[in-house]
Order: sequence, then C-alpha cells, then structure tokens
Amino acid sequence: MALQIDIAREEKSAAEKPQGNYEFRLPGMSGEPGATDRMFFTEQLALLLETGESLYGALTTIVKQTENPRMRGIVEQVAQSVSEGQPFGHALTQHEKVFSSTYVNLISASEAGGFMPQVLQQLLDMDKKREELRSTLVSAATYPAFLITFSLAVVVFVLVVVFPKFGAMFTSIYDQLPGTTKALMAISDMLRQRWWMVLGGLAAAGLLLRQWLVSPGGRARVDHLQLHMPGVRDIFTQIYLVQCLQVFSLSLVNGVSVMDALDACRDVVRNSVFRNLIKNIEDKVQAGAGVAAGFAEADFLPDLAKHMIATGEQTGNLGKVMGRVAEYYEKQLTKKLDAVSKLAEPIMLLVMGVVVGVLVSSLILPIFKLSRAVS
Repeated sequence: MALQIDIAREEKSAAEKPQGNYEFRLPGMSGEPGATDRMFFTEQLALLLETGESLYGALTTIVKQTENPRMRGIVEQVAQSVSEGQPFGHALTQHEKVFSSTYVNLISASEAGGFMPQVLQQLLDMDKKREELRSTLVSAATYPAFLITFSLAVVVFVLVVVFPKFGAMFTSIYDQLPGTTKALMAISDMLRQRWWMVLGGLAAAGLLLRQWLVSPGGRARVDHLQLHMPGVRDIFTQIYLVQCLQVFSLSLVNGVSVMDALDACRDVVRNSVFRNLIKNIEDKVQAGAGVAAGFAEADFLPDLAKHMIATGEQTGNLGKVMGRVAEYYEKQLTKKLDAVSKLAEPIMLLVMGVVVGVLVSSLILPIFKLSRAVS
C-alpha cells in the first residue's frame, strides 16, 4: 500500500512539470492555442486524474504549467466554470476553437460514465496521429517546393543578370538567333524594364485565384477534383477517410450516438464533397437504412472500406471495425506519400536539368554563331 502511494505521489509530481515536447515555443511566438497546446492539456489532465487528483485540482495545476497566455486563460475559465458546478464537457463548449465537438462529446460521455482518464488518453493518441499525418504531408511537399523555388530563382537570375550582358553582342546577329534565345531576350527585357507590371500582374492573378478558391463554386470545384482527379484522388480520399473513421470509431467505442459521431466527422473533414457524403449518411440513418448504406453510395471510396464498414455494422462491431479500417488506410497513406516523395525528387531534378539546359543552349548557340561570323 505504501509503495502504491509513493508511486502515485511521483506521478502527480511529474504531472506538475511539462511532459514531452508539447510546450516548446520560440520566444514571442505564443498565439492562438493549437494542437500542441491541446495535446499538452490532455496529457497533463489524464495523468493527474489517474493519480486521484480532483478535476478542479488538476485544472488549477495545469494553469500553472501552461506557457501560452491564451491557453492559460482558457484553462482558467474552464476551471472557474467547473468550480461553479458546471459539467466539464459543458465548460469546454465555450471554447470550440480549441476543443472540437468530438472532444466535447467524448468528454461528456466519459464524465457520465466515470472513465475520463481512458478517453483523454484516446483523444491524445488521436491528436498525435493527426500531427504525424500532417508532418508526413508537409515533409512530402517540402522538397518539391524547394526545388521549384530554387529553379525559379535560377531562371530569374539568368534572365535579369546574365542575359543582358550578352544582349549587345547578340544584336548584330539577331535575325540568326534561335527562337528560344529571342523569346528569352524579350522576357529578360520585360523583367528589367517593366518589372512593376510583372509584379502587379502576378499579384492580381494571385488575388483572383485566392478569391476563386474561397468562393463556393471554386471551393466545390477543388474539392471535387481532390476526390476524382487521377494521380491525387487516392491520396486525398485516404486522408479524409482516415480523419472521418478515426473520429467515428473513437466516438462509437465510447458510447457517443451515431448521429453525434457523424456530426463530429463533419466538423473534422474540410472537403465539401466528403461533408455531403456524411450528410447523406445522416439522412440514411434517420430513415433507418444504416451507416453502411450511405457509405456504399460514394463512388470515390475504396470498395474494401465499404465492405468492411458493412460487415462491422452487420456484426455489431461498427466502432471497432472503423478503427481497424482507419489504421489500415493510414498505413497505406504513409507508404503512398513516401513513394510520391521519392518519385518527386528525380522528376524535379530532371525538370531543373531541362530548364538549365534550355537557358545554357540559348546562350551558347548564338555565341558559336557569332564566333563563326567573326572568323
């Protein structure tokens, strides 16, 4: 018994110090609370409750250890609401930008059932998986983005700095210049003499593109292409499917109703086509057709996922089966992103080689012609 008490004291002491890497911040970078702050809060609360601390006591302890001023203010408000007798889940609803409907629903269910530490750990695991997926997506896009930026910088440097030095030399044989050299000379002159028009045009094009992307029609078009365009549809479909099924599974396993679970899925997924699918599933459930019937009507979902969801619903293990499906496609997505990242490297290097080759040949060929004319 003494050993158990000592262990509990050690765990509680550890909980009063920042755990993991969640509190790392650059000076002056504290802003709106995000996933990092939520994960720190969730981990600390789970650990403190497991050691026998009261909910209010755990919240006041976390307030002292939270570095982000805005997150600290939110935790203080939640602690104040709890001290006034409000349910914990209800107190969290006042801060929906930090705590999603999934988070609130699961906390409310666990608060009533008395298994909050376990649910907090599950929420923490789900947040970690989301951050790992986000990190994988960023890593897959970083190197190609760097190569594209570097290539554009090289092209602009050659056109603005190098080409003008050869312009006077090429003037005497302008009629004999290759078409690529003439075109690049014209572009070089425009970049040097009318750079303000180029920047203005790019800014206007960027603004128009942004306006189109945020418009209902533009957003719907992009969302449709994400799930139907060859080359990217499998990746985006798996991203949204994993996000949806992770939340759905966690909600059902912890006693949340199917309708509330679907509502939580709609909050997580940002693609309008996928959100319409979830709305269709809600309609099917209300009509008594079941969840699997709604998923079956989506032409962009893998047949394997549809079959497993139908099997899970028939056997009464829908929540558990959805969790397995999410794990399977999460692994498939990681492999696919890794393959795309490895394939993008040689392709981008080849493109860079072609661009540099065109620039160099556009300079060297006229020089050869000029040397022949002189000789």
